[in-house]
Amino acid sequence: MLTDAKVRNVKPADKPFRLTDAGGLFLWVTPAGGKIWRLRYEYQRKEKLISLGPYPEIPLGQARELRDEAKAQLRGGKDPSAQRKLDRVKTATATATTFEGVARDWHALLRPTWTERHADDVIKSLERAAFPVLGALPIGEIEPPVVVGVLRAVEAGGAPETARRLRQRISAVFAYAIAHGLAKHDPAHLARGVLAPMKKGRQPAITQLEPLREMLRAAEAIPAHPVTRLALRFLALTAVRPGELRGARWDEIVGLDGASPLWEIPAERMKMKVAHAVPLSRQAVAVIEATRPFTARHPLVFPNSRHAHHPLSENALGYLLNRAGYHGHHVPHGFRASFSSVMNEAFRADRQIIDLMLAHSPKDEIEGAYNRALHADRRRELAQAWADMLLEGFPNPSDLAPLARR
Repeated sequence: MLTDAKVRNVKPADKPFRLTDAGGLFLWVTPAGGKIWRLRYEYQRKEKLISLGPYPEIPLGQARELRDEAKAQLRGGKDPSAQRKLDRVKTATATATTFEGVARDWHALLRPTWTERHADDVIKSLERAAFPVLGALPIGEIEPPVVVGVLRAVEAGGAPETARRLRQRISAVFAYAIAHGLAKHDPAHLARGVLAPMKKGRQPAITQLEPLREMLRAAEAIPAHPVTRLALRFLALTAVRPGELRGARWDEIVGLDGASPLWEIPAERMKMKVAHAVPLSRQAVAVIEATRPFTARHPLVFPNSRHAHHPLSENALGYLLNRAGYHGHHVPHGFRASFSSVMNEAFRADRQIIDLMLAHSPKDEIEGAYNRALHADRRRELAQAWADMLLEGFPNPSDLAPLARR
């Protein structure tokens, strides 16, 4: 019979060896110092061997309990080795049918269809707010009050919009579970009416040309890093989404030396997962050339001022507008509304082309693809017209660099 002291103090040898206990239990000691509990037994007149786990994770007393359980299974006509495999399968199945297990399967399925930033935001929101409460629960047994508790906790923390997005994501997980026969109802859908109503509104934006020009002048005069100022002007000229601007790479800017310079944004970085070509006006090309001395040695056109391998902070442009006195009046995303309003007023016949320039998803996908090819020249003309109206009388972008830094 082994003792705790003997098991603890045994030293390895040049070859593996065993220390025998009783009832077929022994400790297998490897030359590297590993200690593994094993059990030798006979089933249907055949000698078999199973591993019970390592020491010291499994102490002597627990190893003997595992041996006794195996002996009881033998008396019941069961093979302990086969039973252990069955138990592992049951454990894995139970994990796969918890809310967290199903949610991660759902996320893995849809991740390739999302931008990297959105995919990370989805899983982090679930890890932060949903998994601590719902994660270990069998998804088919979760009732609406539990989900409501999760959502109200987020809402009470001062994030009502986050609570709504979280409810939608939890609901999508349940829809996935229902489709796979793992749940019969969606408690998150039933909980949609319990959150406090929110006032609907659009992101603040200046939609008249002259006030917009005044705002841009004021923002460019505020002390800031030159790359931040240049990024703001480039955003105003291209009317892309701020996230698309922050991820802009030098290898996406093509044709600067020709008559048709483009910024080719790949599909994986676009909201609608469709590649988007942005025609660059003369003023936009000038911004790119003014930015080159600062960032051309790095992959990103507008990197973070402290970490060049990271994109510009998502708050940098917003803070610049706030410091210029436009908090609550205009946000970086608002340049899209500015472009749409001004250009639709000035070029009413080009409404569909302006929508294409904003990368809005057309209702007719075939027509959308056709228009993208057909109206390339007109889109370039409109991009130049916008730049001429917006920046008339403005300093060259190269003059932004010597201004005071923050």
